[in-house]
Amino acid sequence: MTATALPAAPDLSGSALVRAPERPEPGYWAGCPSVRYEPDHDRFLLTYRERRPRAADPSADGRDRGWRCAVAESRDGVEFRDLWSVERADLGSPSMERFALLRRDGGYLLHLSYVDPVDRRWRIDALRAGTPEAFDLAARTPVLTAAGTGTEGVKDPYLLEHDGGVRLFATVSRARAFTPEEQARAHAAADIHTTGLTVQPTALAGSTDGLRFTAPPGRAAEVLDVGPAGAWDAYESRITAVLPDGSGGWLALYDGSADASGNYEERCGLAASADLRAWHRLTPDGPWLDVRYADVVAARGRWYLYYEQTRPDGAHELRVAVLDEFAGLRP
Repeated sequence: MTATALPAAPDLSGSALVRAPERPEPGYWAGCPSVRYEPDHDRFLLTYRERRPRAADPSADGRDRGWRCAVAESRDGVEFRDLWSVERADLGSPSMERFALLRRDGGYLLHLSYVDPVDRRWRIDALRAGTPEAFDLAARTPVLTAAGTGTEGVKDPYLLEHDGGVRLFATVSRARAFTPEEQARAHAAADIHTTGLTVQPTALAGSTDGLRFTAPPGRAAEVLDVGPAGAWDAYESRITAVLPDGSGGWLALYDGSADASGNYEERCGLAASADLRAWHRLTPDGPWLDVRYADVVAARGRWYLYYEQTRPDGAHELRVAVLDEFAGLRP
């Protein structure tokens, strides 16, 4: 698949609401979906996040943000009921973002993305349980941290089973030399993504068990770079979903933004790879879809595309589109 053969974007006009925000106001979001379909149980499993504006609750010390994440179950892919949830206070964290779920080795893995309360940088931990209802925060395992990856933060995991192991795609804040003033404000708000101080490409790590991951440090782990200066994705290139392209290669959905001002309103592009390591952007001139955090699964002979979308009132909601074809591919 090449840039000259870019597939048509799907029609989302018939999509359905999965989760609405708490309030119809800017800063209130329901989104960050990550989805799995289990054919043997004929059910969908979804992780999602709820967010509030900064300082919506005075007791939150100005850091309300991603306050709750959940694992939910559905029989039809639209109506979900929560099986398990966590609030940021349970982690002592200023904020949480995208989680990722994987069924493996007779149980379930859940990767958590949250701000480390110690150094105020994004990190990823993992939980393992026999069922999606049974995750125990006390048993979480560190997976990737800023210090361990040689970055300024690592977040938003996407898990892919491949060649008997697990591949973890995650957004990293690329490390660089800061001036004293830049260093002081890099993590002052516990979210370097809003500062514009460094770019946010996607990196790759590997594991045999989904708990212990290895990757080269720093830029050597990056597999999808940001676009060139002035591009619509010059600030961020966050892989959110990966699927076979039908020709022995891979297709990825990724979120992009031109600069820090688009951090809350990224849009979706396409990238391609032959080996999961070297990715090239198929959408260098503009986004493919006006949504963020898109994930897609094949189920019951159709595609289910989940995504977070901005509403006219400024809030974000979680939606699903059920499609016969996606990016030129049949399920």
